[in-house]
Amino acid sequence: MASGVFDDALLQHLWSTEEMRAIFNDRNRVQKWYDFEAALALEQAELGIIPKAAAADIAANAKIDRINMDEVSAEIRRIKHPLVPALKAVQKLCPGDHGEYIHFGPTTQDVLDTAVVLQMKDAHAVYLRDMKAIGQALAKLCEAHRATPMVGRSHGVQALPITFGHKAAIWLSEMGRNYERLRQLEPRVFVGGMVGAVGTQASYGPKAKALEQRLMKRLGLGVADINWQPARDRFAEYVNVLGLISATLAKIANEIINLEHTEIGELYEPFSAGKVGSSTMPHKRNPSSCEAVVGASRAVRYNVAYMLESMLIEHERDGSAWRGEWKALPESCLIVGGMLSIMKYVISGLHVDAARMRKNLDALGGFLLSERVMFELSEKVGKQTAHELVYEASMHGIEKSMSFEDALMQNARVKQAMTVAEIKAVLDPTTYVGRAPEIVDEVLAQAREKGWLN
Repeated sequence: MASGVFDDALLQHLWSTEEMRAIFNDRNRVQKWYDFEAALALEQAELGIIPKAAAADIAANAKIDRINMDEVSAEIRRIKHPLVPALKAVQKLCPGDHGEYIHFGPTTQDVLDTAVVLQMKDAHAVYLRDMKAIGQALAKLCEAHRATPMVGRSHGVQALPITFGHKAAIWLSEMGRNYERLRQLEPRVFVGGMVGAVGTQASYGPKAKALEQRLMKRLGLGVADINWQPARDRFAEYVNVLGLISATLAKIANEIINLEHTEIGELYEPFSAGKVGSSTMPHKRNPSSCEAVVGASRAVRYNVAYMLESMLIEHERDGSAWRGEWKALPESCLIVGGMLSIMKYVISGLHVDAARMRKNLDALGGFLLSERVMFELSEKVGKQTAHELVYEASMHGIEKSMSFEDALMQNARVKQAMTVAEIKAVLDPTTYVGRAPEIVDEVLAQAREKGWLN
């Protein structure tokens, strides 16, 4: 029986991907521990701290495929320590006393923290790849619909015409900032830990600084300026950015859901043959992929708060706060990986109903263009007077269920100031999208100049 959504065979596809689960599963986590221990031993040997033969044996045996994970797990539960059983499993495989040199200097948190950073770095590469794919799909939507008119809505109701390309360009711009945030945090977050029990590196001896630099270079990580075991802002920052990404994806998904409402019908997520919307209503084509993204995002946003709570550390190390990260950080990474995968599919196959968008522009009977009429009229009677006249005509027309054109023509002062032809011209919604197409072009050019769509 599954213990949660990530290992539930029926639901896991909604919360993560096989690729992400492979990064954050038990075997890879322990292998990252071993990667640290092997790299440490090899660099210690190069510096003459431990015998080279011992380092070679440790590196050769620090492989997840060479140990029994069930035995290690059972021993962790027995002795109540997360790392020691995994170390002893490698020690047993090393000939002679060579296994005595494994974990020669570090504290447990050195290993576990650095291993998490290595996992995050693997996940990070997946995020960048999928965000580029989403950006490229959004760019195609922007180009195809830069001038496709649709209703712009504020406060949930129709406001003024926009273009769908303009809406998609806003999504693209926001995703681009999230991509930049991920790249900008790399030197801050992707650093390892090699500081010992309280951060002084005393257990590593006089060559500690050189050893740290060599170790992190071998692991492909940066060197921290000082002990970060009591300073958890790096992990908190990363999950905060994941929270931003999840919120952006959920915002886009939620907008698609809203525009897929039967009464609106402007956008539709991809539909594949055999997809069932309802067990009792065969006609339904539910936005189930977008709903999964909106729901999953909530979990990430709660984890952001959890990670901020985990920044409150007592003294030089705090096991209770540290343990909170064990839940919130990998969980957030798994979920965001799943969300990106789903939205890559949705946006790449998004169906845009341009005809329905055009039809919806006429749903208010012309009242959508009240702002435009007001500004045209203001050139003849003044802005404040024009506002009063258009307001009078609008309220009269809405109350009498008239079209906006008829309501305007029944207003004597408006009719005196504007001809029928002028009124008809300003009530064409397709010609009142402002600079929307040009803005789309500018956003696309900026995105390509920054290089993140390449």
